[in-house]
Amino acid sequence: MEFSGLLFLKKIMKKYVVILFSIIASIVVLGFVRDDEPLKKILQQIEKYRLQYPQEKIHLHMDKPYYAIGDNIWFKAYVVTAEKNELSDLSKILYVELINDKDSVKQSLALPIEMGLTWGDFSLTDSLKEGNYRIRAYTNWMRNFGEEYFFDKTFTIGNSISNTVLTQADYTYSKDPKGQKVMASLNYADMAGQPLVNKEVTYQVVLDFRTILKGKGITDSKGNLLISFVNNQPFILKSGKILTTIRLDDKISASKNFPVKSTSNETDVKFFPEGGDMINGISTRVAFKALGSDGLGIAVSGYISDQNNVRISEFKSEHAGMGSFKIKPVVSNTYTAHITFEDGSEKAIPLPKVKAQGYVLTTDNSDPNELKIRVSTTEMDQPDSELTLVAQSNGQVQFVSKNKMNSSTFSAAIPKSRFPTGILQLTLFSPKNEPVAERLVFINHSDFLKINLSTNKPEFQKREKVKIMLDVNDPKGKPTLGSFSIAIVDETKVPVDEASETSIISNLLLSSDLKGFIEQPNYYFTETNADKVRELDNLLLTQGWRRFEWKNILSNNYPSLVYQPEKSMQVSGKVTSLTGKPVIGGKVTLFSSSGTSFLLDTLTDNNGVFRFDNLYFNDSTKFIVQARNEKDKKNVEILLDRIPAQLVTKNKNEAMLEVNVNKSMFAYLKNSRAQYDDLRRNGLIARNILLDEVKVVDTKVAVKNSSNLNGAGRADAIIRAEQLQNCFDIAQCLQGRVAGIMVMNGMVYSTRSMSSFSGPVPMQLILDGAYLEPEFLSSINPNDVESIEVLKSGATTAIYGMRGGGGVLIINTKRGENNRDYRTYAPGIMGYNPKGYYKGREFYSPNYDDPEINSKIADLRTTIYWNPNVISDSTGKASVEFFNSDGTGNYKAIVEGINVDGTIGRQIFRYSVK
Repeated sequence: MEFSGLLFLKKIMKKYVVILFSIIASIVVLGFVRDDEPLKKILQQIEKYRLQYPQEKIHLHMDKPYYAIGDNIWFKAYVVTAEKNELSDLSKILYVELINDKDSVKQSLALPIEMGLTWGDFSLTDSLKEGNYRIRAYTNWMRNFGEEYFFDKTFTIGNSISNTVLTQADYTYSKDPKGQKVMASLNYADMAGQPLVNKEVTYQVVLDFRTILKGKGITDSKGNLLISFVNNQPFILKSGKILTTIRLDDKISASKNFPVKSTSNETDVKFFPEGGDMINGISTRVAFKALGSDGLGIAVSGYISDQNNVRISEFKSEHAGMGSFKIKPVVSNTYTAHITFEDGSEKAIPLPKVKAQGYVLTTDNSDPNELKIRVSTTEMDQPDSELTLVAQSNGQVQFVSKNKMNSSTFSAAIPKSRFPTGILQLTLFSPKNEPVAERLVFINHSDFLKINLSTNKPEFQKREKVKIMLDVNDPKGKPTLGSFSIAIVDETKVPVDEASETSIISNLLLSSDLKGFIEQPNYYFTETNADKVRELDNLLLTQGWRRFEWKNILSNNYPSLVYQPEKSMQVSGKVTSLTGKPVIGGKVTLFSSSGTSFLLDTLTDNNGVFRFDNLYFNDSTKFIVQARNEKDKKNVEILLDRIPAQLVTKNKNEAMLEVNVNKSMFAYLKNSRAQYDDLRRNGLIARNILLDEVKVVDTKVAVKNSSNLNGAGRADAIIRAEQLQNCFDIAQCLQGRVAGIMVMNGMVYSTRSMSSFSGPVPMQLILDGAYLEPEFLSSINPNDVESIEVLKSGATTAIYGMRGGGGVLIINTKRGENNRDYRTYAPGIMGYNPKGYYKGREFYSPNYDDPEINSKIADLRTTIYWNPNVISDSTGKASVEFFNSDGTGNYKAIVEGINVDGTIGRQIFRYSVK
C-alpha cells in the first residue's frame, strides 16, 4: 500500500519519540506519594500495566451506513494507541472480517498498516444473502485483551437484484404454561407491493442455532402467514430467526429469513448507585436503565417508595431509557421502584440493599471548567485515616489526591484542563488502599480538528465537476498536517440519522472504551448541549468498565500475552525426524506455486526451528515448504506455526438487528435495482440470472477443489475418489484406467510424448495448484485425493505452455475444512496457503469530460466519490475533484481524519444538485 504525504509521516515519527507523561512526574508533583509505600505500589502497578500492555483502538470510516448486493463496501482504518489517540506503530497487520447473521465469516482481509493507517474494500457478490451483517476489525495484539474492544459494527445488506419478494414481520408475546409464547405475523408481497396470496410456505424456527419447530402454511388473502411457537427454555434460548421458503410457482421458490430478537416482551430495568453502593445516611444519586425485549432503551417514569409506601423520590427516563434520581437511604429501610411504561403497564422492582458502612463517590460534571467531586463515608472510627483518589484516562494517571477524613464528607473542584478529552476513571481507595468506589465521567473540551469544507460554487448540475476544498486547523486554530478519508453520497438515496452513525469521535473516545452495547453513541456528540452532557453522564453511570480489574492488577494478575504484535508476515515452524526428534542444521526451502514469487531457504537451529521473516505476499500466494535433514534426506516432518483463527462470538450489538431488512431500505434498493437493470441493458453485466434467494435448480459442481486452468472438470479424463478406494499407489492405479497414458518408474507419461525427439517427457504434476516434480506422485496418499484431472490433448494442455508439453495431471485433494490452509502431502514436503495481504481496489469515479464515456448509461450511483488518502499539507489545505451523478437534491460529504498529534475530527458538508 502506498501513502502520499512524506512530510506527514515524518511528523508522525517525531511524535513517537516525545517523552510521555509518567508516574515519576506525578510523584514529584505530589510529594506525599514519595513516602507512601502502599500508594506508591498502586501507582507502580498502573504504570506497569500501561507500559507492558499498551492498548490499541481501531476506527473504520465506511462510505455508507447500509448496502445492497452488488455494492462495494469502502473503508479506511485508523489504528491508534489508546493512551493518546496517536497513530499506532505497534501493529503492522490489520484483520477485517465481514460476518453474517449466523456468526460466520463470509469474507476476510489482511491489510498492511503503515503508520496506523490502511484501507480496503469488500465486494458484495450475489453469493451473499440479504440480512444483518457485521464488520469486525482487530490486530493480533488486541486479541490478548478480548474481542469486546474490537471494532464491531452491525449494518444491513439488502437485495435488489434477484429479490422478488418483500416481507414484513411483526411479533406479539404472551405467557404459556410451558414457557414464552410467540405469535409471528409474516407478510409476503411482490415488488409492486401486491400480496402473495395462497402461496405455500415451509418454515423452521431456530433459537440460538437449535431448531424448535418445523411446519408448513398457506398465505391468506393479504399475504399473511401466522406462526406460533413456544420457547420452553427461555433462560437458555434467548433469540434466533425464522427461516422460510415461499413457493412462487411450480418451479421457483424464494427464501426469506426473519430475526427473532426476543421471545417475550419482558422489560429489564436495572439500578446503579453512583460509586457502587447505597450507604446508610448518605445522599446518593442512583442511575437506571430501562430496556425493552429488543435490547433498546424504552421510556419509563415512576417513583421510589420505602416499605411503608412513603414516596421518597420520582424519576423519568431521558435518552435511550436512562435517567437518575437522588435518595438518602436508611439501612433499616427497603426501597422499591414503581415503574410505569408507555403503554400504561406497571412494574415494581426492589432497589439494591442499603449497606450500613461504606463510601460514596459523587461527581458533578455540569461545569465546563471544573469537575466537582464529593466523597462521603460512614467510616469515621479513625479520624486520622486517609483516603486516596486516583484519576486516570486510558491507563495514564492524571491526578492523585490524598485526604485525611476529619469529617464524614470532603469536596474538591479539579480544573478540567488537567484531563484530556475522553473517559476519566475516578477510583477511591480506603485507608487500607483497597478500591471502594469508582466513577466514570466524560471530559469534553471539544478540542477536535476544525475541518472547514467548501466548494467552488454553491449549486451544481447533474454530472458536473465538483471541487471540494479542505482547510484543516488544530484546536488552537493553527493549520495542521493530517490524514483524512472522504465519502460523498447522494443523501436523497441514502438518508441516515447522524445520531445513529459510527463516527471517529464517538468510537475512539467512547465506544472503544466501554464494554457492551451502546445505543446511538454519536448522539452525544451531535449538537452537544447541557441535556446531552447530562445524558452522557447517565450512560457512564450505567455502563460497565472492564479494561482491567483492580483486584487483578493489585495482585499482579496481568493478562497472559498469547499474541504478539505483528511487524510483518512470516512462515515459521519446526522440522523433526519421523520419531519426533528435532532436526538440527536441516535445510528448509520456501517457494511459491502461485501469486507473489518466492524462493527462499534457511537452516534449522538447535531446536529444529526455522523462520522466514519480513515477507510481503498477496492473498493469492500459495507456498510449498520442503525440508531435508542434515544428510539431505527427506524423511522428516514439518510442523508449521499457525495462529488460530479468532472465534466469532455472539453479536454484542444484537439490539441493532433489523427485522425487516428490505422494507426498511426499500427506496435505496429500488434505486439499486434501476442501476443494475440499466447496466445490464447496456451489456456491462454479463450475468442475467443471479441466484441468491430465488432458487430454480440446485446444480452440483463437476469437480470439487479444482485448480484446472481450463475450468473445473474440463479435462480429457477424470478419476474420482471412489475409483481410488483400494489403491496403495496412485501411479500404479492410473495404469490402464485412462487410454493414452502409461506408467514407468513411478511416473506417468502420455503416449503422445513418447516419440519426442528429446526423449519421453513425463506429465506435469499439479497438486492443489502447486507444480511438483513428476516422481513425487507415488508419495501422495490416495485417501487424500478428491479427483484427478488428466490433460493430454492439445486443447486442454495448451493453456499450460511448455509445462504442458508432456501432458498434465491435476490432483485435487479432499478438504475436510473450508478454511484449511495447509496440507501435508508426504514426509519432507507441505503445501501452505496462508492469508496474504489484500490489495485494495481503487474507487471508480467517471470522468464526464472524457468524450469516450458512454453518456447514455444512467448514473444512479449512491456513493458519488470515495477517497481514503487525503493528506492536508503544512498549510492545512487539501482538495478533491469528482463528477456528480444523475441524482438531484442534497449531496453529503463526510470527512474524518487525524493529525500528527492524535487529534481527531469529523465534518459534514452538503451541497445541492439540480
